[in-house]
Amino acid sequence: MEKFYITTAIAYTSRKPHIGNTYELILTDAIARFNRYIGKDVFFLTGTDEHGQKIQEIAEKEGVSPKEYVDVIAGQIKDIADMLNISYDKFIRTTDDYHVEAVKKIFKKLYDQGDIYKGEYEGWYCTPCESFWTDTQLKNGMCPDCGRPVRKTKEEAYFFKMSKYQDKLIQYIEDHPDFIQPESRKKEMLNNFLKAGLQDLCVSRSSFTWGIPVEFDPGHVIYVWIDALSNYITALGYEPDKKGELYEKYWPADVHIIGKDILRFHTIYWPIMLMALGEPLPEKVFGHPWMLFGEEKMSKSRGNVIYAEDLVRHFGVDAVRYYSLHEMPFAQDGTITYDVFISRFNSELANTLGNLVTRTVSMVNKYFDGSLPSNDTPGDFDEELKSTAVECIKRTAEKMKTLHIADSMDEIWTIVGRANKYIDETTPWVLAKDEASKPRLSTVLYNLIEAIRIIASLLSPFMPETSKLIARQINADDLSFESIQSFGGYKLNTKVGESEILFRRIDTEEKLAEIKKEIEEAEAAERKAALAAQERAIEKARLEVLANAEAAAKAEAEAKAAAEENESEEEASQPQDSEKTEEDSESEETQIEIAPFKPAVSFEDFEKLDIRVGKVLECERVPKSDKLLKFLIEVGNNKRQIVSGIAKYYKPKALIGKNVIFIANLKPRRIMGIDSFGMILSAEFDGKLSALTTISKIQSGSTVE
Repeated sequence: MEKFYITTAIAYTSRKPHIGNTYELILTDAIARFNRYIGKDVFFLTGTDEHGQKIQEIAEKEGVSPKEYVDVIAGQIKDIADMLNISYDKFIRTTDDYHVEAVKKIFKKLYDQGDIYKGEYEGWYCTPCESFWTDTQLKNGMCPDCGRPVRKTKEEAYFFKMSKYQDKLIQYIEDHPDFIQPESRKKEMLNNFLKAGLQDLCVSRSSFTWGIPVEFDPGHVIYVWIDALSNYITALGYEPDKKGELYEKYWPADVHIIGKDILRFHTIYWPIMLMALGEPLPEKVFGHPWMLFGEEKMSKSRGNVIYAEDLVRHFGVDAVRYYSLHEMPFAQDGTITYDVFISRFNSELANTLGNLVTRTVSMVNKYFDGSLPSNDTPGDFDEELKSTAVECIKRTAEKMKTLHIADSMDEIWTIVGRANKYIDETTPWVLAKDEASKPRLSTVLYNLIEAIRIIASLLSPFMPETSKLIARQINADDLSFESIQSFGGYKLNTKVGESEILFRRIDTEEKLAEIKKEIEEAEAAERKAALAAQERAIEKARLEVLANAEAAAKAEAEAKAAAEENESEEEASQPQDSEKTEEDSESEETQIEIAPFKPAVSFEDFEKLDIRVGKVLECERVPKSDKLLKFLIEVGNNKRQIVSGIAKYYKPKALIGKNVIFIANLKPRRIMGIDSFGMILSAEFDGKLSALTTISKIQSGSTVE
């Protein structure tokens, strides 16, 4: 039996994934199921990537250990996979003991053979992407991948000699034209990275501890990409000094399914690692497009995130699978919104597919008491239906081989559409009125039942539960790929079941109103929780300030007492002036009273503030408020809404185009019904206020330090 090894990228456990993330699971599952369907020995791997600085920082903020944090997120990811009926054979976690030990040995082997050396890294680091960048690689001072701020980093590290294998990898890619798919992604990797020259890759970190330790240098942890990428072979039992049975059977991978944003790591770093280890390269790496919300990438900060469990609750698992697979093009980004989802659900699932099955099964029950006696009375339109079905079976298989999943599903719906047309052409309800036409009616309904059996068979990799439900209604006992290679496999005199609604039509307005209400309630609950957390933090800070103030007051009193004692001693030894000098009088007259200084805070507390430069794109007064202005601020490649109480001091138009300084990491607040994501800083004196700005032009999003 031909083997087929397929993997997803392992999901990063920084947060619960949204449908844009879990789309990859559905896509990979459909490919894995189809290859099982056509008779291959499939091994399907997925899992979670659980180390790194970002996770350590999040866990610290949550007040738990990194392992406790990733246990929760990994559990959520696995639950989502199970909910979506993902047929993985193994779920790997990079905290699994066998993986940890294997990665240590891989790192040591690469070091011992001279591919890894120790040095010092200085440059820019993006925590969300876990990526290092040079000055020339940054875009407007931001991470070129995600557009978020980067920070200057300098630390001791180990490096991998990428350039040593650069020419060999270029030659491999040119000799294997299908290695990187789609074609546009291959050109990007060759022209933008490989042929431009590779820099040595930082493969360890010494500024945090949450990672797999370098055994021979305890101050270092193995950087996330060597750790994460190795999962594809460690899951099969690979170690440099021994190769497990699964590795010998399934490696190399037939295809890695990954997001286009991590293509560089999988088509440059990973192949070079394998070359250095002396192991075969995967047959293919497919960088799938993104699922966008409307025209935007999904992001919690933008408030446009849709979660798989919400879609499943409203529409069912197979409807989510259908939309994810059918609405995502091969190379271009796809889009999802609730209204488009409902439209596809009603037109393609409820009407086109659902009605075909319901009408046909109902007619078999009505006209023949559930079983068809014959199929030997041919007539017009029969051959068109049969040839359409047979040709679409072949084209579906051909398109699946090249990973054109949406096109494959189009072929299945071509059969669905042709069968519906066949009903209109043959008019079974008219044939039923004439007893002499019963043999022809039986043949027509047989052809429809057989077409539905073929549809159910082809749907099994994409919509497995729907496939089973259709099979139950027509009482088909064989949905194998072999059974549909010719038209006519359905057995005569088989008793069909009762017709059931596959997909109940949805009232669009009602459903959108229901979803809107849920979203508003969820946002309100989030704001309430955030406010409660903020109040707890404020109370904690207040108690700390009181404690610091008491300590400061005590120290000040002691210092004052000591100073008075010294002053008394000095006065006793010096003559007394009876009058103030002219200079003293002038000093008193020009003395300015300012607000008292607040108690001192630690440098660590100050570092928690994320203070940024923002450029004002829009500014307008908040209705029914004399104090508030609503700002739309440019922050690098992102935009942010902030409400500020400076309306008495500025006209909105005067602020547009100006830079302002704002605190970026305050918890969101709702002010006069408007969400505010930050606080614009200003100076106040003698009843006047001035918003803080920059003296010279500087990129929005820059940090204030």
